[in-house]
Amino acid sequence: MAGHDRITQQGKQFYRQINELKKMQVRVGFQRGYASSEGSADIVDIAAWNELGTAKVPSRPFLRQSTDKNRVRISAMCKAQLQAIARGEATAESALNAIGAMQVGLVQNEIRNGEFVPNAPSTIAKKKSDQPLIDSGTMRQSVKHVIKPKGGD
Repeated sequence: MAGHDRITQQGKQFYRQINELKKMQVRVGFQRGYASSEGSADIVDIAAWNELGTAKVPSRPFLRQSTDKNRVRISAMCKAQLQAIARGEATAESALNAIGAMQVGLVQNEIRNGEFVPNAPSTIAKKKSDQPLIDSGTMRQSVKHVIKPKGGD
């Protein structure tokens, strides 16, 4: 089987990108250090309180629901990005950025349109809206993605 032991330049590039991909990860969520517009609480804390709930606030799991409801779509996007890398049309970093951007949109959509425990009447009166998770829009607008080395902070 002559010729099957040679890797083309395109093949070498593919393997380089796959090796890079193995070293990186995309994280979707909130970055610590941004105070909410409503007060001095960090946006990470506000998101966690809403996602997990507190003694006074019911859980509204927008992060979990955004991935649970879209597993097939996320998987298809990952597959498409691997195919783009194989064709030489994407790098590991650009593929992760595309996946991250898509997932940011999914989280933002879930915050806006997800089905959650309704706001309490006192909350509705205070913020003049019955829309759970949305007051000023700061939390929804603060969803970001970052590319990090695997195993890093």
